[in-house]
Amino acid sequence: MTHPEDLEKSRARMERLFEEGGSKYTLEKRYVRSDGRVVWAMLNVSLVRDADGNPHHFVSQFQEVTERRALEDRLRHQALHDPLTGLPNRGLFVDRLGHALGKTRRQKGLKVAVLFMDLDNFKGVNDSLGHDAGDLLLTVVAQRLGRSLRPEDTLARFGGDEFVVLLQDVEAADEAVRVAERIADGFRSPFRLDGRELYARVSTGIAMGDARTKTPEDLLRDADTAMYRAKEAGGGYEMFDPAMHQRALGRLELENDLRRAVEEDEFAVHYQPIVNLQTGELWGMEALVRWDHPERGLLDPDEFVPVAEESGLVVPMGELVLEEACRRAVVWQRELPRTPPLAVSVNLSGRQLRRPDLQDVIRRALEESGLSASSLGLDITETVYIGAMDANTAALDRIKALGVRVSLDDFGSGYSSLSYLKRLPADILKVDKSFTKGLGLEAEDTAIVQTVVDLAHILGMEVVAEGVEVDVQETLLREMGCDFGQGYHFSRPLPPEGALEFLNSAYRGVAHRGNLDGLSDSS
Repeated sequence: MTHPEDLEKSRARMERLFEEGGSKYTLEKRYVRSDGRVVWAMLNVSLVRDADGNPHHFVSQFQEVTERRALEDRLRHQALHDPLTGLPNRGLFVDRLGHALGKTRRQKGLKVAVLFMDLDNFKGVNDSLGHDAGDLLLTVVAQRLGRSLRPEDTLARFGGDEFVVLLQDVEAADEAVRVAERIADGFRSPFRLDGRELYARVSTGIAMGDARTKTPEDLLRDADTAMYRAKEAGGGYEMFDPAMHQRALGRLELENDLRRAVEEDEFAVHYQPIVNLQTGELWGMEALVRWDHPERGLLDPDEFVPVAEESGLVVPMGELVLEEACRRAVVWQRELPRTPPLAVSVNLSGRQLRRPDLQDVIRRALEESGLSASSLGLDITETVYIGAMDANTAALDRIKALGVRVSLDDFGSGYSSLSYLKRLPADILKVDKSFTKGLGLEAEDTAIVQTVVDLAHILGMEVVAEGVEVDVQETLLREMGCDFGQGYHFSRPLPPEGALEFLNSAYRGVAHRGNLDGLSDSS
């Protein structure tokens, strides 16, 4: 029997055949079987007329197409939805956003809002726990986001860890802000993945659209720009303003300049002395990258390293710094022999640590320069270090197997957990300068530094205090038993020529106490 919802359509098609004097028609329609199951059929109807040309009877042919229709529906759904979460994809979202913007042109004063969201450090989840865990996190994130929205709102996934929300019939930006705050509140509790609790945060960009908005892509671009601004600010949400485009353009130009700088080797390596606090002797040098920009001059790392890290350019840049530092250390060791030989430390980024060939890169730098592995130290920030430990300590083990020293940098600025401290496969712990700054001024900071020094020694690690700037800090650190100090009090970071002058002075017995003029960022 013809499905009740297709009955009028079927009758109308037949009547049109009579009215238009045709001879046949084709129609796909639904039928209800005797067992109640609904099936689709392709119906071909031919009208047979008598000798006088009057309609006489029909000849009908039926071909069941239920499976084909189901396949088409699945393909149509797949074309418009994300296969992992089942949410609308970019194509469907843009279509709905286009309709919503069209509605604002028909109804005066109506607005729409787009919230562009990106999970913070999602790559770290994939790298540490695996892609299966990452996919599971995305599915539960999608579910939690959906619970923060109204039924009429559209939640979509654009791929990766990007989610987008469309709010229709919005009267003011405050409504979108409240939704962003509700989403942020929803992320305060942990996600549970296969018995593991995992905290995740989301950065959200908000853009408002109305009758003046040109295209859906324009509004999405604005929300995406605001999202990156929120991420740069450390998370949360940001409302788009036109000035953000100029900042985004500046960042793009900086990234392009960085790519050229890597190709043309525009980086300079400066060196900051590390002094043995117990003997006053120079112990080593930390290599710090600077960018000799052809137009802006010498740039400190704070101005370009975050962009290099995000773009991946920190990998080739870091390799250049490592090679240069190893070569320079060998030259200094030959010109100024001493026992033990001068040590050199190089910073290692998270992206570098995740490279599967990192061990080969370090080995090649040592072999080509002739530097002994025991003279090289690799500084890894606390946050990166902990991430590597949570994922797999194999990368750290491979580094230590080469014989190089591994330092935990900026200790105290991240997790600062005693449970992590006892597990650290590190040789040196570097106390963050935020604690050194309070020595002798803040009882809490003084107590923390003393505790860290004692614990590190118990665990067989040496301690470097960063950011030493004044006499009282050096004195207190020496009394605490801290092994080494680094900071303005001893010297600013120096270009190779200035570093050699400092080395000559140090080996003549005047290793520290600001014997060279000028100060700069010690980071």
